[in-house]
Amino acid sequence: MEWKPDWGLRGRMVLTMFLLFALYLVFVGALWQTDSFVFLPLMGVFVLAQFFFSDKLALYSMGAKEVSEDEYPELHATISRLSQQADLPKPTVAVADSRVPNAFAAGRSQKKSTVCVTTELLRTLDRDELEGVIAHELAHVKNRDVMVMTIASFLSTVAFMIVRMGFWFGGGRNRQGGGGFLVAIVASLVVWIVSFFLIRALSRYREFAADRGGALITGRPSALASALLKIDGRMDKVPKEDLREQSEMNAFFIVPLKSDVIGRLFSTHPATEKRVDRLRDLERELESQ
Repeated sequence: MEWKPDWGLRGRMVLTMFLLFALYLVFVGALWQTDSFVFLPLMGVFVLAQFFFSDKLALYSMGAKEVSEDEYPELHATISRLSQQADLPKPTVAVADSRVPNAFAAGRSQKKSTVCVTTELLRTLDRDELEGVIAHELAHVKNRDVMVMTIASFLSTVAFMIVRMGFWFGGGRNRQGGGGFLVAIVASLVVWIVSFFLIRALSRYREFAADRGGALITGRPSALASALLKIDGRMDKVPKEDLREQSEMNAFFIVPLKSDVIGRLFSTHPATEKRVDRLRDLERELESQ
């Protein structure tokens, strides 16, 4: 397969990381000026844990586990073949026992990646559709956007944690005589809001890029389009408690969990209909070649 880099995605990832890095420096500076600088060592620990164990943390949050070839021979065979077609090392294969039909990729590099599918997804899709979904996740790994999303999500999470802790423990005093902790809360809130929108802008584009990349890996855009429609249609039948349990992984799923109008407005994913339209356009483009 001739893989063409998506320069639009790469440009957005570089810009997002630059802006987040600048935001991070401002954030650290604001904390340093107050008694809240005690959070900085804790942030450092979180950074290292998130970078080196992001795939393990993602699997843990989903209740997923790594599976062997003896347990899921067909799934392993499919991922092995598609990885070869995408010119990627075979990722770790994991399965989550869940009633939510979904899949995600995790990991800090192409050599340290994991592809996870849920048991409901395996029951819902046929072979071609499943290949389309797995190829989509491998495209995320190929594009290296999983690592960028992991880092970006980390900063947002830390800022939100500080905001919550500030409201729980209230005010605090610093050497200048009060108000220092309030400055930290305000800075954290600003960081969380800005990173929230940066993450969503990048996430929506990366889904389009992975759809196209996954369709090129299999050569069947229509199979991925069919899978997206089938998964999206099944979401209305998922119990609400399952949706709540897995909401933290929403940005990494191939199809987002259902939400209200406000949730869709700030969604991490483009509308399924738009994704399907682009895949159908790509199908016609490939057929005409």
